[in-house]
Parts: sequence; structure tokens; C-alpha cells
Amino acid sequence: MHAPSSFIESPRLRIRLVESADIADLLEVNGDEEVTRFLPYAAWRSLDDGEAWLARMNGLNAAGTGLQFVIVEKASGRAIGTLLLFRHDEASARAEIGYVMGRAQWGRGLTHEALTALIGYAFGAGGLNRIEANVDPDNVASNRLLLKLGFVLEGRLRENWVTKGNPGDTHVYGLLRRDWVARE
Repeated sequence: MHAPSSFIESPRLRIRLVESADIADLLEVNGDEEVTRFLPYAAWRSLDDGEAWLARMNGLNAAGTGLQFVIVEKASGRAIGTLLLFRHDEASARAEIGYVMGRAQWGRGLTHEALTALIGYAFGAGGLNRIEANVDPDNVASNRLLLKLGFVLEGRLRENWVTKGNPGDTHVYGLLRRDWVARE
């Protein structure tokens, strides 16, 4: 999958590839235990954690298996969350999506707006036919968001993630290009 030439834009947001300069803002997002509560990684404790994460994300990009984006709020110019397209399978035109939004932004519709913009790119210029998402079944807001976006709950994978040292189930969602286009 090819990265966009500049950025993806929505009414309130700019979505672009993550840069080292974003790490300080993202520490505020990923350093919050409530934000990372349902995610399979520990909250960041320092800028070093952010730099290590960025190195892993740059590795995905270099390998062609993922694209790590940052969500920038136009009004403030700050990075307020991230979006990830990963586990890209070029032959099947399929990828998985992940997302994180800072707690200060919850309840404003920004994650929906960001995902709508990224999904539009992924099914358009990104050339994907299918996008998948794995979500903790207890993460009510995230499960609701995916359904609102048109994803279909396809099943439950038992002990699919290890979160903070504990194995846990995930709900598996899928969205097809034809379903996305039909909803517009």
C-alpha cells in the first residue's frame, strides 16, 4: 500500500504519516492508562517509549506492511491521536486498522471523522478491498464506533491478544469496499 503524497483531510483534522516531532504530543495520548486500557500495549512512560514505538512503526512502513498515521487537529495543530493500517496483504488487498484518540478528545466525533477519512483513502487510492479490526469486547465505545462506520462483527477470537500480561478475546470486524461505497 502506498502512503498518500501529502495528507488526508477532513473538516477538523489532517491525517499524515507520523514524524518524530509528534512524539511529545503522543506521549500525552499514549501515556494515559485510560486510553491504553483496552490495547495490547502498556501506556508510555517517557519520550523514550515513544521513540521506540516510532522505530517499530517506521519498520512496518519500510517493510511495506503498515502505515502509521497521526491525527492532527487543525485548530490547535497538535497531534491528538493515531491511525494505523497494518498487516497489509497486497495479494488480497486487505489490511487491519487500529486507532487511538486522546481522552481530551473523546465524545467529539473526531475518531469517527478520522476513520471515515482514512477508510475513504484506503478503499480509494490505497487500493484495498477489505479492512479488518480487532477490538476488546469490553470496549463498548470502540465496538459501537465500528458498527456505526459499517463494519460487520464477524466473530470472536478467544485469547487473541495479550493485554498487560493477560490473554483476552477480541471481536473481529470486517468492512468491504463495496459496502463502504454503497453507504455513501
